[in-house]
Amino acid sequence: MFKKILIANRGEIARRIMRTCRELKIKTAAIYSDADKDAFYLQEADEIYNIGPANPLKSYLNNEAIIDAVKKAGADAVHPGYGFLSENYSFAEAVVSSGVTWIGPPPGVMKAIESKCYCRQIAYRVNVPIIPGTIAPFGSLDELHKVIAEIGLPAFLKLDKGGGGKGIEVIQDMAQIRDVWERVLRVGMVAFGSSDCYLEAQVVNPRHIEVQFLSDKSGKCICLGERECSTQRKHQKIIEESPSPVVKEEERHALYEYTRKLVAAMGYEGAGTIEFLRSDKGEFHFMEVNARLQVEHPVTEFLTGMDIVKSQLEVAAGTNLRLNQDDIKLEGHAIEARVYAEDPVTFSPSPGEISNLQFPDLDNRHLRIDHAIEKGSSVTPYYDPLIAKVIAWDETRPKAIVRLEEALAAFKVEGIKTTIPLNLQILASKEYREGDFNTSLIEKLFKK
Repeated sequence: MFKKILIANRGEIARRIMRTCRELKIKTAAIYSDADKDAFYLQEADEIYNIGPANPLKSYLNNEAIIDAVKKAGADAVHPGYGFLSENYSFAEAVVSSGVTWIGPPPGVMKAIESKCYCRQIAYRVNVPIIPGTIAPFGSLDELHKVIAEIGLPAFLKLDKGGGGKGIEVIQDMAQIRDVWERVLRVGMVAFGSSDCYLEAQVVNPRHIEVQFLSDKSGKCICLGERECSTQRKHQKIIEESPSPVVKEEERHALYEYTRKLVAAMGYEGAGTIEFLRSDKGEFHFMEVNARLQVEHPVTEFLTGMDIVKSQLEVAAGTNLRLNQDDIKLEGHAIEARVYAEDPVTFSPSPGEISNLQFPDLDNRHLRIDHAIEKGSSVTPYYDPLIAKVIAWDETRPKAIVRLEEALAAFKVEGIKTTIPLNLQILASKEYREGDFNTSLIEKLFKK
C-alpha cells in the first residue's frame, strides 16, 4: 500500500479522502490556493502545499504547480477526487511520467473515453443500447443540419468532450439551430478545448440511472448497485438515492451486464460509473462513463457497507478485488442531498462568510454529512458552490426521506444562501415521495 498520497483537490472531497487515508495509516499531502489558505480541513493533512492564486486555472487546474507539489511532498500516489483535473488524461500522464501512481483508470483509457462518441461506438459494438443519434463527432453547422434532417427534432446537441452538465442544449425547432450551435461551440472551446459535437434524440420523460462499479487489473468487475440521479437542474444533480424506486431486480442485472461489457471493452481499471437514461417506456440507453469518484458515492457506501475510496487505493496499488458480485448486498435505502451556496430559487451563487453554523446530530448508522466548512469559513466565488452533502439511510425509502428531511431542517447555515429550502421542497413533493418523477421534476415544482 502507499506511504503518502497527494490529494489533487479541495473542499469536502479532499477531506473525505483524508479520512480513509488516516484509517489506512497513509500520510496525506494537501494542496491549496491562496483563497483556501485558511480552510480548517488543511489541518487534517500531514503536509500542505500552496499551488498558486485563487483563479483555478493558476492553481487547481495548473498541472505544473501540482506536479511540483507532488515532487516536493515525495508522494508515491495522487488521488484527484472529482472535478478539476480528475478526468484530465494529460494530468494523469504527467503523474505517471513522474514515477508516481495515478489513482484512477490508465491515462490511455482516460484519453480514449474522454470522447463520448468513442464510448457510444464501443457500446454499439458490444450490443449495449445507446440513445439514437450520431456515433461520430462532427464540427460544422452544415453537418448539424444534415444530421437533424436524418434524426429529427427535438434533439440534444452535446459536446463530444464535455462534462459536468456543460455543453448540452436541446434543439426544439429549426429556428434554434444556429443559436444553440454557437453557444455550445463557445462552451466547448473555452471549457474543453474542443468544439466537436454529436446529436442525440431526446428521450421522452427520462430518468437518469447510473451504476457504480469497481474493476481491477485482472479484468474482474463488480457492480455496487444503481443510483437514481433524476432530481437535477440544468443537467446537474441535486438529490441522489439508491436503489432507484423504479429499477426492478431483473433490470438491475441487465444494467450490471451492460456495465461489465463496457468496462471490459474499454480496458478500464479502478472505480467508475456508467450512466444510463431510462425512457418513460422503461427502456435503458447507455449515456456515458464517468472515470472518477462520483459526488454521490456515499449513498452506495451506505447500502453496501464498502469504502469506495479504500477500494480505489487497493486497485491502484495492484491488489485484486476480494469480493465477487454475489458478495454485494444492497441493504435499505440511502438518499443524498447536495447543499449548494446558491439562492434556492434563482440558483445564483451566494459567496460570503458563514456567520453561524449548526449541524444536525450525527448518527453513524443513519446519517452522514460530508463537508469542509465551519463557522467563519469563506465561500469564495472561484469554485463549485457545493459546500456539503447530507446523506440519510434507513430500512425503507419513506423512512430515509423522513430522516433526510429532519437532518436538513436542523442544518442551519447563516451568512449565505443555500439550497436547503429547495431540497426540502423536493422531498416534500407528492411526486418525489411516490417515486413518480423524471429529470423535469424541479421545473414542474417551480411551475406550481
